[in-house]
Amino acid sequence: MTTTALPAPAAGDRLPATPRWWPDAGGVTAGVTLLIVTALWVGNGGVQQITSGGAAMVTAAGRLTGLWASDLLLLQVLLMSRIPMVERAFGQDRLARWHRWTGFASFWLMVAHIVLITAGYTGADSPGLLGELWEMIWTYPGMLLATAGTLALTMVVVTSIRVARRRLRYEAWHLLHLYAYAGVGLALPHQLWTGADFLASRAATAYWWTLYAVSAGAVLAYRIGLPAWRSLRHRLVVDRVVPEGPGLTSVYLTGRDLGRLPVRAGQFFQWRFLDGPGWTRAHPYSLSATPYGHELRITVKDLGDAGARIAALEPGTRALIEGPYGKLTGETYRGGPVVMLACGIGVTPLLSLLGELPYAPGEATLIYRARGEDEIAFRAELQWFAAERGVRVIYLLGRRADRPSWLPARSAEQGDAVALGRLAPWIAYSQVYVCGPEAWTKAARTAAREAGVAPENLHTELFSW
Repeated sequence: MTTTALPAPAAGDRLPATPRWWPDAGGVTAGVTLLIVTALWVGNGGVQQITSGGAAMVTAAGRLTGLWASDLLLLQVLLMSRIPMVERAFGQDRLARWHRWTGFASFWLMVAHIVLITAGYTGADSPGLLGELWEMIWTYPGMLLATAGTLALTMVVVTSIRVARRRLRYEAWHLLHLYAYAGVGLALPHQLWTGADFLASRAATAYWWTLYAVSAGAVLAYRIGLPAWRSLRHRLVVDRVVPEGPGLTSVYLTGRDLGRLPVRAGQFFQWRFLDGPGWTRAHPYSLSATPYGHELRITVKDLGDAGARIAALEPGTRALIEGPYGKLTGETYRGGPVVMLACGIGVTPLLSLLGELPYAPGEATLIYRARGEDEIAFRAELQWFAAERGVRVIYLLGRRADRPSWLPARSAEQGDAVALGRLAPWIAYSQVYVCGPEAWTKAARTAAREAGVAPENLHTELFSW
């Protein structure tokens, strides 16, 4: 029997629940930083310059947009620096969305800063807007580096647009986004040498140095230091590789002192396998079995080079981990009805949750969406959960509907919320867990909300980037 069927207590039971005040504290802190930079701008004569009109007003507006852009850019770095407190408070899905929104906002504020500052410096004897910009780049200290940083950030923003993202492989997209760190770093000399608001007062200098130091420290500590320490401590190695069906492969990993790895069922790690060239590229894979403390299991779909490499892993191959991440967990579950909706490979984290959650027989329902019988994974394990723990397993098979829907085409005429209510009549009183592709997950979330599920009882994880 696989690890899912073992009766041992789950590792997640030892971890404390995330305090409810953490998300509010994080949001307030982000808002306070914007208030601080605005106050520093006011203290440096920003309001007086705005009211004076003319070029001074334009320059003052350019300074303010530059300050906001810099602050949001550093907040963006902090959002994705994998700070455990932030990860536990918000989860990767929400952080990724905020990271994207903050990135676009900081970029357009940066563009406004460049345009306004250049316009404010353009005088009667200047060679025009473009000429003034060219002169600033070549003559002002730090501006060449700032220009290179701006180009790096522009490349990151362009590749973040949905249309461009779909044309890139995950590995290429991830590599390009590392240039955001270069953009942030290259902007610092410009602020040090020519940034009036950076050096206007001791308070301003202390604030900006602190924010830069915290951002750099968070990246070094939580993107590099903590993953390296956990990888060295637990020394994960591939124990065996098991085909699960057409295009699906499970990897079982053992290691040292895995019972102390702070992971919950439903979470994922960024994985690097030391199997040859290309090992530096990390890939996010969820645990597909409950982490009981003696081994971990991930299951990967054969999509591109990464899936093929996973299927070819040899026993004994070392693995490096970064994580755990994600809030598709049972940390707030205290019993009662559970409804899980899975699509395709999205069933993997829900399998690990089925082994951890303390539901009673008959309280759990898994609705599994797949295109056909041959794409159903872990059928034997699901049968075990049905027989031994009383889980209702419902398969929804068939091609996609012609409209956005979580249902297959042959069932889509029922209406998404109506169909969900028929399959799980107690849906409004349940803890609901949803995992699958982005469009499908969005449709399933909408159906659950329309069926009466409270927002705090609806937990999702997107299989997208």
